[in-house]
Amino acid sequence: MNTEIYIVVSIILLIAGMIGTFLPVLPGLLLSFAGLLLYKYGAGANIGMIWIWIFGILTAISAVLNYVIPAKTNRKYGGTKWGSIGSVIGTIVGMFFIPIPFGFLIGMFAGVFVGELLHDSSDRKKAFNSTKGALIGFLYGTAFNLMVGLAMFLVVVIDIFKN
Repeated sequence: MNTEIYIVVSIILLIAGMIGTFLPVLPGLLLSFAGLLLYKYGAGANIGMIWIWIFGILTAISAVLNYVIPAKTNRKYGGTKWGSIGSVIGTIVGMFFIPIPFGFLIGMFAGVFVGELLHDSSDRKKAFNSTKGALIGFLYGTAFNLMVGLAMFLVVVIDIFKN
């Protein structure tokens, strides 16, 4: 295949990966990392292996943090397992049944709130705080993923213009 095609496809993957940091239907950093690998090995780019290792490790760390951060912030704000389960169910329902962009977020927050109310229907303040914790966890995880995805994109773009 032509080198330019590899470069274009790798940039598309990098951009799709950054979009995937917001949309759970796309495997965000995995797409970005695939774009980086395609650029290095498909296009024969001369970027150092240190970048591959750094971004490979950060992608693996991100996969773990995507589960740990929301759970920790949810618990920090008084959430229970009921809220965590509600979050997962709400995210899935929101993706498919709330036909607006970012419907999954509405579903996730509604799921946390409803899950906490199912656990203790008399404590709306606790349910609200748990939902706030889920939001903060989502923002932390998304910001980390977006920064890593953007860094991968910049490494590729800088290398393209350097050559």
